[in-house]
Amino acid sequence: MIITHKMDWDKCLSHQIWPAIEKGWKDEGRPIHFFWGLAGRNINEIRQVTEKGEEWWYVDVGYLTQQITRYPEPKIHDLDKTYFRICKGSIHTTKGKVGDGNRLKELDKKGIDVEFKGWYTGETKHILLCPSSQTVTFHTNGIDQRTWIEMVGEEIRKFSDRLIIIRNKPRPDNEWWGTDIRDQLKDAHCLVTNMSLGAVDAIMNRVPVICAGKNVAAPVAGRDVKKIEKPFRPGRKTVNEWLKYITEHQFTIPEIENGVAYDILKKQYE
Repeated sequence: MIITHKMDWDKCLSHQIWPAIEKGWKDEGRPIHFFWGLAGRNINEIRQVTEKGEEWWYVDVGYLTQQITRYPEPKIHDLDKTYFRICKGSIHTTKGKVGDGNRLKELDKKGIDVEFKGWYTGETKHILLCPSSQTVTFHTNGIDQRTWIEMVGEEIRKFSDRLIIIRNKPRPDNEWWGTDIRDQLKDAHCLVTNMSLGAVDAIMNRVPVICAGKNVAAPVAGRDVKKIEKPFRPGRKTVNEWLKYITEHQFTIPEIENGVAYDILKKQYE
């Protein structure tokens, strides 16, 4: 039984994605749940299905994709270039297999930047501290976002005297609205986050990352702030394998609808 947990807001992208899931995901004769983000009742309902031992998948914006318009309401600009991540039992992809690279090549042909350009080794200045949203931070860390910023900032200052620049998720009512993370990644020594997708932006823009172990970037990032002056910079082969891996966990709506997502993910988790 495929159970897509509906969001009340009629503009939510899940209303475009759930029909594709319901058509393209095979019914395996047991409850399989799908959640879009952590808003609404999702956190409580995820807890409930986890306690019952039922399978659940988390769906949200992709890792390497054409960006959607988020405000005032979400809008997909090109169905064939807009990818959504589908993660089993977690808000990020943390398990799976390295793909053959064909999906990565497909993204490149569509004009999506998937090239790892190496690590910047010149002079750097600041540390970019990128918290996840209030909801995600409380869900993953059990504290509010402000407390997380203060705690991690204090820890960083024990091991580095670099300027710490905070970057939050851009929203119409905050100071980051209309700004591009790539501008703040220039001259950045390292990006530190818990679960933010800013980690992917950093790696694709030559900046090393320290993040939570459940962040999708964890395989190519450090996790110890004590090492912030000499952050982990994995080799090109490792990063390229990671890119091949994460592209096996994100799909366009047509791929979800025609069963491609189901088939690939079944192989990923078999």
